[in-house]
Amino acid sequence: MTEGSPEQMYVIIAGAGKVGWNLARELIAKDREVTLIESDHRRFRVVAEELEHCVQYGDATELWVLERAGIQRADLVIAVTGDDEDNILICQVAKEKYGCERIVARVNNPRNLDHFKTLGVQPAVSATDLILRLIEHEVPEYGLVQLLALEEEHLEIIELEVGAGAEAAGRTVSEVALPEGSLIISVLREGHGFVPRADSEIRAGDQVLLILDPGLESEVTPRFAPVGSKVSAGR
Repeated sequence: MTEGSPEQMYVIIAGAGKVGWNLARELIAKDREVTLIESDHRRFRVVAEELEHCVQYGDATELWVLERAGIQRADLVIAVTGDDEDNILICQVAKEKYGCERIVARVNNPRNLDHFKTLGVQPAVSATDLILRLIEHEVPEYGLVQLLALEEEHLEIIELEVGAGAEAAGRTVSEVALPEGSLIISVLREGHGFVPRADSEIRAGDQVLLILDPGLESEVTPRFAPVGSKVSAGR
């Protein structure tokens, strides 16, 4: 490592299924130090043909396996096994026993999301829940998609399409009357995104990203809805 260069992030990933394998591959390509742990020997051998020394065989719910992988110095632990109980346990151990501040858990069954939250395992990502949210919010007259909920920070990031004749259309960012606790952070126009300034114009057809306090969606959405549309206040 050259003098003055940032310290390399070390990531442990538990579970070498499609998600874990692809995560490891992408992180390695970004020059992150990665150890992928897999408990199924047949799967381990397949993945090891590509990742070689970056994958270890063992059960990540066992302390000695995590310690062999270097859990004491891990900057991030990602649990993406096919078992929700294992993912909870791995993240709890990483956070509470070894002091790893950053953890990410996969939720296989969205009905278990509340268990992850109750036990302090956050963020917990459920592909099923994310898809359902997209379906729920992809309604033309509503036009809102929740992209990310930052539970611990009590913030949300949402995306809205600016409708024809909307209150915000043709106005600058500073002229759009948003409630306190909400802020426009990005605009996507004709396939190109940019961070707007106060004097940037909002146009019909723009995809606008906002960060806001939870519960403000019903106040924010009408500013971007088409004229004459009925905006739902619920979720």
